[in-house]
Amino acid sequence: MTNALAGSRVVLGVTGGIAAYKAVEVCRRLIIAGAHVAPVMTAGASRFIGETTLSALASEPVQSSLWDEDSPIPHTRLGQTADVIVVCPATARLLADYAAGRSNDLLTATLLATRAPVVICPAMHTEMWEHPAVQANLATLRSRGVHVVEPESGRLAGGDSGHGRLADPARIVAEVAAVLTAPDLAGLSVLVTAGGTREPIDPVRFIGNRSSGKQGHCLAAAAARRGATVTLVTTAPGSAPPGVAVVAVNTAAEMHIAVAAAALTADVVVMAAAVADFRPALVAGDKIKKSAGVPEIRLEPTVDILAELGRAKRHGQTLVGFAAETTDVAANAEAKLGAKQVDLLVANDVSAEAVGFEHETNAVVIYARDAAPVPVTLTSKAAVADAVLDAVAAHRLQSSGS
Repeated sequence: MTNALAGSRVVLGVTGGIAAYKAVEVCRRLIIAGAHVAPVMTAGASRFIGETTLSALASEPVQSSLWDEDSPIPHTRLGQTADVIVVCPATARLLADYAAGRSNDLLTATLLATRAPVVICPAMHTEMWEHPAVQANLATLRSRGVHVVEPESGRLAGGDSGHGRLADPARIVAEVAAVLTAPDLAGLSVLVTAGGTREPIDPVRFIGNRSSGKQGHCLAAAAARRGATVTLVTTAPGSAPPGVAVVAVNTAAEMHIAVAAAALTADVVVMAAAVADFRPALVAGDKIKKSAGVPEIRLEPTVDILAELGRAKRHGQTLVGFAAETTDVAANAEAKLGAKQVDLLVANDVSAEAVGFEHETNAVVIYARDAAPVPVTLTSKAAVADAVLDAVAAHRLQSSGS
């Protein structure tokens, strides 16, 4: 499965709210993801951002009128050619017009002239958001299949705080991608681990590794986008993707406890975390002082979480392991595939340029029992995540005998 946004045609509607400036970032992210973005601005939107800004970032110039475009029926062309329509921000007026079927500008006419999925992202002050009329209009739209990206709580225009703040642009783009993604993991519970563990030496120092958690987080985001219920056990909770349940941990022992509990009900377990193999046997209660001389640190093994999961794997559960190697990648991966009793093993050479730790890109080989290895050449970690989940879906389909 490729990036759902790549090659898709997105109509981005912008209405007259102060949060209109965030639509610029939404547009930028959609373009980076490979979407063709056709922006439509209402007259009110032009009071907050200029058409030149969106025209420069989008795939084509802003359209704003039913009468001044090259096409005699621009709303029909936009509505019929869209793969998805996103309204960001959606004001209370837009919600009322759309719910009532009222067409008084290019954007509302386009919304009524499409059969594509529609994603609306409301943004307004708390009092407006909570008004019964607004909530009734939202209920009407939801009943018609419109996707609503709920606003968040936070600082609002005017300096006060409350519920009604436009959702984060990253969350909005993730929701749009989810709408365009076939839910081939729907109904499944997926557990993903991410990041490098930190094994304390004293209250200040630790033994760790260079894993950023980016690949695991991409896996969690992709699984959620494909319909799964996702639990992410991570050492980097601050950069966790939206739409997943996050369990924050630091050490291998903490990850072991969290994973053991979550794996009991998981249909798929993806162990992408870089878990330490060793930890200090004794942890100093206070910071070790340089004046005390060079300390001797005796190490002891941590629990092999992946091997434990392999031994306990129940019928119907899919277990995916990761192997970060620097030499003999294929041989080590094949050996780990059998020794850990995993269904799939994702291996990479982290000594290669732009691969693995801390990079935005990765190159892996996916190993499975009784199947030829599947190489994934250097690409984004998001694309690698989808390739891994493609392999998971294929394995489950084959195992079910379908």
